[in-house]
Amino acid sequence: MKLRETYTCPLEMTHDIIRGKWKPIILWQLGKSGTSLAELEREIQGINQKMLLEHLKDLQDYGIVDKKSFEGYPRKVIYNLTERGKKLLEVVVIMQGIGVELMLESGMEYFLREQGLIS
Repeated sequence: MKLRETYTCPLEMTHDIIRGKWKPIILWQLGKSGTSLAELEREIQGINQKMLLEHLKDLQDYGIVDKKSFEGYPRKVIYNLTERGKKLLEVVVIMQGIGVELMLESGMEYFLREQGLIS
């Protein structure tokens, strides 16, 4: 992802880096633990491998995600959040909490229970 040449504030830049449907969800999943590409693809319903790889690459380029490769066959690759990624995860956690509140207010308790987000 290419950043713009000018910004009106630092928040704009951060928003550009994590905007979109998938990047906050990728951060959420990686916040649970380091994981493989295949596991991320299984956990994030609706994302395809090409899109996932593009987003992971973008997040790596900005120091949010780290990729660790291991020797052997088949080659094993694990993605983790960096310290910067962990800071951004705090924001995603707050967004998740607000989403839960809004869903409860909208009568979507069944969905939250089904997803294990409330008991």
